[in-house]
Amino acid sequence: MSVLPLVFYPDARLSEVCAPVNDEDLRRLIADMFDTMYAAPGRGLAGPQVGVMKRLFVMDCTWKEGTRTPMAFLNPEIITQSETVESLEEGCLSIPNLMVPVIRPTGITVRWTDELGRAHERDFDSFEARCIQHEMDHLAGRVTLDHLSETARTEILQGYTSP
Repeated sequence: MSVLPLVFYPDARLSEVCAPVNDEDLRRLIADMFDTMYAAPGRGLAGPQVGVMKRLFVMDCTWKEGTRTPMAFLNPEIITQSETVESLEEGCLSIPNLMVPVIRPTGITVRWTDELGRAHERDFDSFEARCIQHEMDHLAGRVTLDHLSETARTEILQGYTSP
């Protein structure tokens, strides 16, 4: 497997809506995305962050604590979300060294297909729910900065230099 080059803000691909994944075999790409995510080191990585404009992302929210729980999400969709929301600062591999406050629902139900074509539906909460919503933003052409007002975005980007 290999580590893929990351796409950094303000690359236009980070603002594009991704196309659905069809019947393609993406296992090699998914393995490379996991290698890239772990090397970065991150907990989630979406297709556009490595220049792949398809509706897929990988996530492993526990590996930094010592237990790997890798998951691949193809064509994910949030089917329900909690009314309870929370604002937390989020980092992004495509906007390194910049933390942005983002308000998100604390719980979601997600439907997706894995890399073997198996359908899933599951409830997620806490950090996993936040991570999924962050990665799904990438699939919709959104980054953390898009959650800010124009004034707040201008302020937070003062002096920021993309790699």
